[in-house]
Amino acid sequence: MHPSTREIRLAEALVGTADTLADGFEAGPYLSAVADHCVRLLPAQAAGFMLIDGGRTVSLAASSAHQAVARDLLEAQRDGGPCLDSYGSGRPVPPVSIRAARAAARWPGFTERALVHDIAATFAVPLLRDQRPLGALNVFVRALPDGSRSDDGTTLRLAQLIADCAALGLENHTAYVQCRTLAGQLQQALSSRVRIEQAKGMLAERWNTDADHAFVALRQYARRRRVPLDQVAGEVVDRVADDAELRREAERAQDEGRA
Repeated sequence: MHPSTREIRLAEALVGTADTLADGFEAGPYLSAVADHCVRLLPAQAAGFMLIDGGRTVSLAASSAHQAVARDLLEAQRDGGPCLDSYGSGRPVPPVSIRAARAAARWPGFTERALVHDIAATFAVPLLRDQRPLGALNVFVRALPDGSRSDDGTTLRLAQLIADCAALGLENHTAYVQCRTLAGQLQQALSSRVRIEQAKGMLAERWNTDADHAFVALRQYARRRRVPLDQVAGEVVDRVADDAELRREAERAQDEGRA
C-alpha cells in the first residue's frame, strides 16, 4: 500500500517535533514550525501555541501561514478563549462555531477578533506532559471542520497527537540541557581536581615536602586572598604564583598547628 500525501506529511511532522536535542534550540521557532505542520495536516487557516506557566501566559508561537491573524487571536484570549479553557481543563475544546460562541457570550473578546479575521470555527487541545499542563494548541478555520459533524473525531485526535509530540520535544530538550549542564559541571570539577593535585605535586617536589603540607599552603593562600582554590592551583601550574608567599602560608599553618 502506497502512503498518501497526508501520511507523508504526518511522518515529516513527527520527525520535526523530535528534533529538539540541539544547543541552538529555541521554543518559539520550534512551536511555530509545529504549528505549520498543523496547518498542512488539518483543515486550518492558521494555528498557534500558547505556553502557560503558573496561570500566566509566557510565550506565544504562531504558524507562518497567516501569522498575524494567529498571533492576534492568541493575544485576544487574555480574558478567556479556547486555549485557556483547554489548558485549565486538561481536555480538548471540540470544534465550535465562532458565531455560536458569540451568541452564547462565550469568550466575547476572542470571538469579536475572530469574526474580524473571518474565522468561522476554532478548536484547541492541551499541551500536556505526564498530566502536567504546559499550554495549548489552538487551530483556526474558515469553515467548520468535518470533525464537528460527521467524522469520529479524527481531526481533534490528530491535533492532540501533534500537541503531545510537541510537549515531548520540549521536555526532551529540557532534559538535554540539564544533562549538558551537569556534564559541564562534572568536567569542571574534574579539571579543577586535576589542577589542584598537579599544583600539590609541584610544590611538594619544589619544597622537598609532603603533598599534605603543600595543600595546606594552597588552601591558606586561597582563603587569605578570598579566591578559589582552583585559581591558585592554576597559578602554581602556570608558574605565576608568589612562591615566597605560599611558603609563608605553609609556615603560618605549621605555627598555628603547634600552638
